[in-house]
Amino acid sequence: MPGPLIDATTPIMCPHMGKATTVAKNLRVRIGGQPVLLQTDVTTVAGCPFATGNVPSPCVIVKWVTASTRVRVMGQPVLLMDSQGVGQAATQAPQGPATVGPAQPRVKGI
Repeated sequence: MPGPLIDATTPIMCPHMGKATTVAKNLRVRIGGQPVLLQTDVTTVAGCPFATGNVPSPCVIVKWVTASTRVRVMGQPVLLMDSQGVGQAATQAPQGPATVGPAQPRVKGI
């Protein structure tokens, strides 16, 4: 199903409300002056408060599991608002689904 493409200004949060930021590799394709995000872009998380018992286990990255099946930039799938990402701890343990949005409403992809 079509969904809006996300760009560098789209809010992304880990499952524990830590703020995620993405370093865009794509510098060519932009929406409203902001680069479109790709599935291979690195999304880091800051401020995740998650702990298991007394042991801190914060999310440090979001690993993107799904992305566009048809729209690509530089040969890589673009991220859509309904793309699924998983917060991961430094041990690479999955912590739960990331939250994306709202995204810009004008450009959509599949």
